[in-house]
Amino acid sequence: MSDATSHLLLPYILAAQAQKHVTHNEALRILDGLVQLSVLDRDLTAPPGSPADGDRHIVSSGATGDWSGWDLNVALWTDGAWLRLPPRTGWSAWVEDEGLLLVYDGAAWVGTTPAALQNLALLGLGTTADASNPFSAKLNAALWTAKTVAEGGTGGLFYTMNKEAAGDDLGLTLQTGFVTKALVGLFGSDRFRLAVSADGSTFVDGLSVDNANGIVDQPRLPRFKAYTNYDNYVGAGAWTKIAINNTDYNDQGAFDAANNRFVAPVDGTYLFGASLVYKVNASTSARMSGRLVLNGTTEIRGSFGEISGAHVSEATALWLQTMVPLTAGDTVELQGNFRAADGYFAADQTSFWGAKIG
Repeated sequence: MSDATSHLLLPYILAAQAQKHVTHNEALRILDGLVQLSVLDRDLTAPPGSPADGDRHIVSSGATGDWSGWDLNVALWTDGAWLRLPPRTGWSAWVEDEGLLLVYDGAAWVGTTPAALQNLALLGLGTTADASNPFSAKLNAALWTAKTVAEGGTGGLFYTMNKEAAGDDLGLTLQTGFVTKALVGLFGSDRFRLAVSADGSTFVDGLSVDNANGIVDQPRLPRFKAYTNYDNYVGAGAWTKIAINNTDYNDQGAFDAANNRFVAPVDGTYLFGASLVYKVNASTSARMSGRLVLNGTTEIRGSFGEISGAHVSEATALWLQTMVPLTAGDTVELQGNFRAADGYFAADQTSFWGAKIG
């Protein structure tokens, strides 16, 4: 029968043993040194000069003096002497000066935090991580703040995301009920994009920035340039909607060519312009006027213009431009008028354009 326990090597009190209290007290000293083990440090190779009773250290490799040969052992100062406590696999110890929890693996003391938080396969904070989301966090707020200069930092903060190649995707996915509603980042190229979706599967770009030159594009911005492809006859003294019936471009289909008008798809501030070119009918004494009209009835302030004096057929031109706030569904059309004599607004050269600017 052994005279000590298997794991902590606590001495047994043997039968007919004299001075049993000595053995008992020795066991208590070992228990007091090992249970809830917390050591002052783990980087000393020689005993400190003035230890206090109960001080404990994990002896560093290359120990000397009274600790010679005690590498990686626990050294306990008790009753005026150092007591050697050889570690067993699975022992844990808190290192007070580092705020670090260590576990002895049979050959070395291995950190569990923070050094062991390296190369983790999965990490879940308030939820369970999985192969698709190896880092997962369930929380209501998160904070990243810069390490200050006083703390040894720079005072600045960079959050870096990296992809392997330009053709890969890199970005932020914004979801509602786990259905993606917006994407922000570099998708399929190094061009910066902001895309939105109603159903999580079909996406449209709202903003795009060319990484080579910084040019910003708003692919879905309501904008158009339209023209008439035939000469529009207008009698004298009658404001008449000009049949602007073709488009050079028409983003979002906001210009209704069938009804010769722009229809605002969303609320906002819009900039419009038009060019009206005169074509003679019977007399060049006509006086050409033009304006932009809101919802078919109201002249938009600042959009009216007129040319007096002799006109030259297919050469005399009038340009209009104005800015106006619109509500979704509002319409804007181009109207023309002649005073003194009738005439035409020339095909291909009479145009109407506009864009949302705010």
